[in-house]
Amino acid sequence: MPNIANTPEPPYYAVIFTSVRTDIEDGYDEMAVRMVELAAQQSGFLGVESARNEVGVTVSYWADLDSIKAWKAHAEHKEAQRLGHRQWYKHFKTRIAKVERNYGF
Repeated sequence: MPNIANTPEPPYYAVIFTSVRTDIEDGYDEMAVRMVELAAQQSGFLGVESARNEVGVTVSYWADLDSIKAWKAHAEHKEAQRLGHRQWYKHFKTRIAKVERNYGF
């Protein structure tokens, strides 16, 4: 995912997921790809950006809070969350922010 998400004019929401991984790889890469594919199919999804070094940061963009809530409750996403808690992450934090302004070139 090397691209910067092409988001609409604000307002919209950003879900910022930061994490520190364990050494367990068991299906992680495949699940990460699947979650992006699945999120892109959800109502209200606007885009995603991700980077990983010692700390991973994934930012997904959503039209509204109801879309974020629906994504969090999606059955396949819930399974990914369960596996993340159990084996893939030492630590993580999720933050939700309202984007009020964006600019760039």
